[in-house]
Amino acid sequence: MSATAPLPRRIAAEFTGTAALVAVVIGSGIQASALSRDTAVALLANSLASAIGLGLLITLLGPLSGAHLNPVVTLVAWWDGRSRSAGIGWREGLAYVVAQTAGAISGAVVAEAMFGREPGVFATQVRAGGHLLVGEVVATAGLVLVIQGLGRIGRARLVPAAVAAYIAAAIWFTSSGSFANPAGTVGRAFSDSFAGIAPVSLPGFVAAQLAGGVLGIVLSVVLYGRTRAREAQVTPINTPFRAVS
Repeated sequence: MSATAPLPRRIAAEFTGTAALVAVVIGSGIQASALSRDTAVALLANSLASAIGLGLLITLLGPLSGAHLNPVVTLVAWWDGRSRSAGIGWREGLAYVVAQTAGAISGAVVAEAMFGREPGVFATQVRAGGHLLVGEVVATAGLVLVIQGLGRIGRARLVPAAVAAYIAAAIWFTSSGSFANPAGTVGRAFSDSFAGIAPVSLPGFVAAQLAGGVLGIVLSVVLYGRTRAREAQVTPINTPFRAVS
């Protein structure tokens, strides 16, 4: 793993970054829905704010923790580095996932409080249906492929901008709205807002995201092989995986 900060600092970065990301997603959704009754306009505002915020967080926190901000990203980082003297161990990975999940919930609570809403109210927006789960598989697989692909061709420096651009697009082209992040999905269950998701929908979405992560790994190996380009091994912000919405 190229990020060399001590583990406590890395955990703090993952917590803070995921909290900030979820606060951006939920806060911009609340603001957009309050300013416009047009769902398309609200979604456009929400997607732009989410993508910009994500790109900035990856750039800022990448040198500290790799800016995973997403359990799928962390799992792929572990998988990608398990046969090399790189990546993260399973204990570090578990600490990352706990920090990300706690950060996501905290970010949701902060976003609700910022807009004078009652924090901690569960979302009521049920997102059910096989087509939505297919959308989550596609969204997460694409995210993994973007980051792994750039790392394998030696263009890891493009990850912050590329991930931000991909998420902005995926929010529109996937049926699910591209949650693509188990921790973020859990956090969004704590906000009964435009970006929320009812707790009953969590198991299906999280399972689809994990399946999408596996599919993304398979596609990256099929397309680019197992060898990572030399730049991908030395770029400061380039852990094998970075972020997500």
